[in-house]
Amino acid sequence: MSAVTSEAAVASAHPRVYVDKQSPQAYRALLGTAEAVRTVAAEAGLDRRLVELVNLRVSQLNGCAFCLDAHTKAAVKAGETVQRLGVLAAWRDTEVFTPQERAALALAEATTHPADATAQESAYAVARATLTEDQISAVIWVAVTINAFNRVSILSKHPVRPAALPR
Repeated sequence: MSAVTSEAAVASAHPRVYVDKQSPQAYRALLGTAEAVRTVAAEAGLDRRLVELVNLRVSQLNGCAFCLDAHTKAAVKAGETVQRLGVLAAWRDTEVFTPQERAALALAEATTHPADATAQESAYAVARATLTEDQISAVIWVAVTINAFNRVSILSKHPVRPAALPR
């Protein structure tokens, strides 16, 4: 039996626990945190598109297919463009993001990978020069919260189902 076949056999014999369903009280608390963070972000003057860019970039870094699917839809609904969504993974190599968005994306990456102290200090310095203290706090909270949702979805193996193709 090949390694891929044996991994599939083990996975089907041991399906994942959907931790959100198994522990609904904890998941509801996380949803409450997400709602509070959305309010904090709005009060700090962060555009919904920027919040969704942060959610998407963190989900890209973590490889969370479920959250990438959900937040791509949310970004489009908030008015984000296909071009910017398409180049988000390489945002540093483009000119399509504003200084505020670039600062927020760098800070979100530093929040997701806090062990990289050099990147963290650099991102924080740019954030201090570009964002208000309320915006810095909001971006960090957005990144912390989506990181938590990423872990829930990745470890639960929440499925991404195909969308119907337009006719």
